[in-house]
Amino acid sequence: MVIVESPAKARTVGRFLGKGYTVKASVGHIRDLLRSELSVDVENNFQPKYRVPNEKRAVVKEIKDLVKKAEEIYLATDPDREGEAIAWHLMEAAEIPENLSRRVVFHEITQPAIEEAFSHPRSINMNLVNAQQGRRILDRLVGYNLSPLLWEKVRSRLSAGRVQSVALRLIVEREREIEAFVPVEYWTIAIELKPHGGRQSYVAKLVKVNEQEPQLPDQATVQGLLEDMEPAVYRVVRIKRGERKRKPAAPFITSTLQQEASRKLGYTARRTMMIAQQLYEGLDVGEGGSTGLITYMRTDSTNISDLAQKEARDFILNTYGKEYLPQTPPQYKTRAVGAQEAHEAIRPTSVLRMPEKVKPFLSPEQYKLYMLIWQRFVASQMESAVMDTVSVEVEGKGKINVYLLRASGSTLKFPGFLAVYEESRDEDQKSEDEDNVRIPPGLEEGQLQELQRLLPEQHFTQPPPRYSEATLVQTLEENGIGRPSTYAPILSTIVERGYVVRENKKLIPTETGLLVNDLLVQHFPDIVDVGFTAKMESDLDQVASGSREWVDVIRSFYENFEPTIKKAQESIPVTKTVEKIGRACPQCGHDLIIRWGRYGKFISCSNFPECRYTEPWLEKIGVACPECGGDLIERKTRKGRVFYGCSNYPTCQFTTWKRPVATPCPNCGGLLVISNKRELQCLKCEESFLQEEIGVTSPESA
Repeated sequence: MVIVESPAKARTVGRFLGKGYTVKASVGHIRDLLRSELSVDVENNFQPKYRVPNEKRAVVKEIKDLVKKAEEIYLATDPDREGEAIAWHLMEAAEIPENLSRRVVFHEITQPAIEEAFSHPRSINMNLVNAQQGRRILDRLVGYNLSPLLWEKVRSRLSAGRVQSVALRLIVEREREIEAFVPVEYWTIAIELKPHGGRQSYVAKLVKVNEQEPQLPDQATVQGLLEDMEPAVYRVVRIKRGERKRKPAAPFITSTLQQEASRKLGYTARRTMMIAQQLYEGLDVGEGGSTGLITYMRTDSTNISDLAQKEARDFILNTYGKEYLPQTPPQYKTRAVGAQEAHEAIRPTSVLRMPEKVKPFLSPEQYKLYMLIWQRFVASQMESAVMDTVSVEVEGKGKINVYLLRASGSTLKFPGFLAVYEESRDEDQKSEDEDNVRIPPGLEEGQLQELQRLLPEQHFTQPPPRYSEATLVQTLEENGIGRPSTYAPILSTIVERGYVVRENKKLIPTETGLLVNDLLVQHFPDIVDVGFTAKMESDLDQVASGSREWVDVIRSFYENFEPTIKKAQESIPVTKTVEKIGRACPQCGHDLIIRWGRYGKFISCSNFPECRYTEPWLEKIGVACPECGGDLIERKTRKGRVFYGCSNYPTCQFTTWKRPVATPCPNCGGLLVISNKRELQCLKCEESFLQEEIGVTSPESA
């Protein structure tokens, strides 16, 4: 008998094992802490109280019955701490005899990988189990103590968590940096030059004035320099030519996959992991049954197996030629200290399953993510790209000052890995080729240059950008907060709790998020401290490696946490406020007030529970309905997707997925909606306009 987590994985594994094996899915965890209570005995070495939930009792009973008939039981759950813990819980809940149980792990669901795993079974690794158990108990102690405190002091339906609250703090602190930011004016000067007697001009930037970096704080300072630069004599003083190599990015790990899928495909971390899970567990791609298309997607290791590397090198040689193949296979350093989650990077199980070949069998989103993983892996095994670079320094001698100007350019000499894939960047990250200048051919040192025009430009310093899902995951990883399996749940939780909203791919804290964060920072500074949380992750890594006991880690934490909770219960004032909306209840005449429920705000009678009148809270956006003139409001589907509709529904059924703006269409006066970052579209005449053209500079201002 073989036990895995999901039915899809069971089908794929069962196909490769064939007759003589019964493959059963546990459908995730089959045992957990009780939901209704703390379920941790703090007086008895923090012993957990586990229970099989009602919805899993039938699954456990079926597994028990099958175990009695089996000669051997293989626990083939995922190859990380979570999978190890599920295997242990299966043994305990289904009463699997230790002498019959075998633990097998594979990082890809393919015939060779499964044969290799089943030929080398092992016992349960209790160090990994205890690391997961320690994390679960730690999170329960924090959540079940802090959340009720928030309910009592602030309002119901709030929650706090050991890692989610640190992520929220990062977002809140960034927002406050932006709010407190004071722009500072500065100027730059560039000039357009042309070689004496030449045709092609180029632009050089001012880098020094009298061998000092120029200080250009205002227009008056700039104007004085421009008057001296206008009649100056310009001459090339130095030309430097060279080569620059650009190395490919490492194959994906969990965090980099989530970041790149966010940038290139617009996927949330949760959506990325859901699709990756489907690709890992197996799909029918015309090979006679389900086949795993990628390796395990929760990993912080960039290692690649020798077999996969050899297959990739043969493919590159045969497809692109020997000049694209490095002499020695590239090696990439794993960034995470003590990486424990898996032994390989995320890669295609076979590079020969090219994206176009399997496209007919995949959904559009599966195809896009698979292509991203395939391209990144192939590129990571290819030769570096080579750029021809040229840097030109021009000296300008004015009557008052001597100016040094510089122009740099590069051209692609050899594409290397760029023939397959190029890593994307966030919009706020400057590209290394952004200032690439086309340098005229035949430029020589000592050659006179003719001034075409002066190009002064005013700038203002910019605040730090808001976090996107990609940059927040990157920051969490860099600070050692969370692990591959936790990034997506962290992001989902802070959005679902209403602490953060997504707007144009940016994460913005809500009033609730600001309130909860400030309370936690004031009264629980350790819990929401980046360094403290990272240390707890490191301690759990030591448990996983066997160098520390999980009970000691929990005890050292709880000894400080318990008195802090007691102090907070006494010192935090009750800040619950009743927010009246200015109308009387139509049923009993008492004031209507705003309450918070599972799905956010709603309006209720203040005389509850005697009066149970309720109505939905309508989030007005300040735009009139184009059909009936009522207020347009922001709504959400059951799955949380935002759309906009008329407050007079169901009498008026106007809806749109795109956010409307108050400015009317300049052509027909119809409703304009935000089509993309720069464009607006009229729903009536279907004309498109740049936002700047009609005074709307960003969706936020809209």
